[in-house]
Amino acid sequence: MENKIKDALEQIRPFLQRDGGDIEYVDYTDDNVVKVRLQGHCAGCPGARMTLSGVVERILKESYPEIDRVEAVD
Repeated sequence: MENKIKDALEQIRPFLQRDGGDIEYVDYTDDNVVKVRLQGHCAGCPGARMTLSGVVERILKESYPEIDRVEAVD
């Protein structure tokens, strides 16, 4: 599952890099939570939460319904 998530994040990465940000895979927990670290402009962006839930989480959950949610870690 970890490799599938990383592959999906590679598809999302260009969207974030366009605005000076990036995303790093951190973990996939036993309770189906994907943990990521937002980097660059995304790390301090006020819209990061919307990007995380509206883009990253939506795409990952559509691709892999077993994922419960996506959380950002520092």
